[in-house]
Parts: sequence; C-alpha cells; structure tokens
Amino acid sequence: MTHFGILCPADTGHLNPMTTLGCELLRRGHRVTVFGLLDAKATTLASGLECQSLAEDEFPLGSNAEEFTQRGKLSGLAALQYSLKAGHKKLAAILRDAPTAIKQAGIEALVVDQISIEGGTIADFINIPFITVCSALLLNREPNIPPLVTTWQYSPTWKGRLRNQLGYQLLNLLTKPIRETIAESRKEWKLPLYSHPNDHYSKLAQLSQQPAEFDFPRQNLPPHFHFTGPYHNPATRKPVPFPFEKLTGKPLIYASMGTIQNRLLEVFQTIASACEGLDAQLVISLGGGATPESLLPLPGNPIVVGYAPQLELLQKATLTITHAGMNTRVSSSNLV
Repeated sequence: MTHFGILCPADTGHLNPMTTLGCELLRRGHRVTVFGLLDAKATTLASGLECQSLAEDEFPLGSNAEEFTQRGKLSGLAALQYSLKAGHKKLAAILRDAPTAIKQAGIEALVVDQISIEGGTIADFINIPFITVCSALLLNREPNIPPLVTTWQYSPTWKGRLRNQLGYQLLNLLTKPIRETIAESRKEWKLPLYSHPNDHYSKLAQLSQQPAEFDFPRQNLPPHFHFTGPYHNPATRKPVPFPFEKLTGKPLIYASMGTIQNRLLEVFQTIASACEGLDAQLVISLGGGATPESLLPLPGNPIVVGYAPQLELLQKATLTITHAGMNTRVSSSNLV
C-alpha cells in the first residue's frame, strides 16, 4: 500500500476528476489524502478520501465562491490578470504550508493537478515521486501551439511560430511573480532551477482527461504523456434534483456555461432567443453562479436550474451549448 497525496485547486473542474483518480487508488488498496483549501474539504470527504486543509486563515470557507464571482465579472486581459494574482496568492500559501503537512502525513507519492505548478517543487523538496494530471486544457508549451489564453488558430508556419513566441513572452511577463516565487523556494531548498515552463511537470507520467482529438496537433509531448479520457465516478457524485417530469420528449438542448462564465447572464438570454420557436426543449444550467429567479423571463420558457445532473442530461440531449469548458466537453465526448 502506498500513501498518495493529491494536490489540486478546490475548483469543481479540478477537484472532481482528481478525487475520481483518488477513489480508484483507494479501490486498489492505497491510502489517499487530498491537500488543499478548505473549500475542497466537503467534496473530498464525501468521496471517501482523507483531507487536510491548508492556509485556512487566509482562505476560509467560501473564498473560492467569492473569487469566482469576481472572475465572472471580468473578461480579456483583466480576467487573466485577476486570475494570475489570485493564483499567485494561493501558490505562495501552499508552498509555505504543504511541505510540512505532507511530510507529517507520511505521503509517499504526489498526484498533482497541472495547474498547481508548485506541486513538483514540493515533491522535489520532500524527495518523493509525483505525476502530473491535466484536469483542464494542456499547459505544455510547443512552438507551433498558440498560448492557452489566446483565441489564436493553429498555424504551423514561421509567422504562426513568431506570433506564438511573442504571446508566450507576454505570458511570461504576466506570470513573472509566480515564477519568481517558485524560483525562490527552489533556491532556498537547494533545488536546481527550472529552465523551461514544461519543467514544472512530471518526468514519470503526465495524464490528460481530454481526448487527443480535442487538442491542436501536438509534436513535442514527452513519451510519458497519456491522453486517457474523462475521469468520472458516479458513485461519489451527489444527487442533483431536477424536474425530469417537465421534459416533454422533444429533442433536448442542454446549455451550460460552467462555473465561471455562467455569471454572464445576457448569454443565456441570447441562447434562449436562438432556441425559441424550434421544435425542441431547452434546459439551462446556471452552474451555481446565479439563481433561476435572478434571470429575466426568457423566450421560449426553457427549464432553468441552478445546478443540473449534467451526465444524465447529456445522455438525453440532442445538442449541447457550452463555453467549451473541460467538464462538459469530455463528458459529451464520452457519450458520443
């Protein structure tokens, strides 16, 4: 038996797939403890895994929801800057608190969400192995691949590579505080400094739950990188009430903007207007970002719920309208 530690954000899109992996390790006879912010505790314990909260004073219960509310109001560069600033604050706290907590718990190996880029440094300091799990879009950089935060098309030409290079330079500038904090910790702990952003990720195994077909044509992924498909564990999913009796049997259109973009309520107005008059039934999930009562009456009288049993509705849906978030995309692809 190995005592695995999981290091990941408390965000639903990261915590759910990571606890699914943890449950599989548990099923195979291992012990699993999740290390993260207090907002991750309830979901972690409900999945049957152990949990140890970090930085509780700085990030009390509900801090994640407050951050989502602010991020949902922003777009473009302002949203990116806010996200990076908030992420830097969390990263610094985890770098400070996690090593002691992980050592005291007797963790023998770490499973690290790719977005928790401090995880590899923590594992190196404790001198334990770790693997990287890409719960969201891949962060791995390649010259032909546009930066994650852009909407640029794939262009394997010298112009495309130059454009990407300039984009990555701008991203390096925006993420400089994060990289400097990690570098300071590695210097303090007498670890070799990273020479490339891809150095943050595991040299043993990197896993991605998205299908390879959903990504750009990759050429430089390491041999230990694996596209595995989605991580879902129905046994640990909390039941979500839904008025299934209101479904009419017409072709079902399911619309979800995830857990952050769902605060752009005018988008739902547009979706409802586009679906009005179709011989179909529209279901809108607000993802916890708002209540159905907060929306103005929508054209076509769609079913609007705060949360929806997404997997069940995707199985019934003829069409899905989404912001291309990872959870909806990989869930949909798994049902095709």
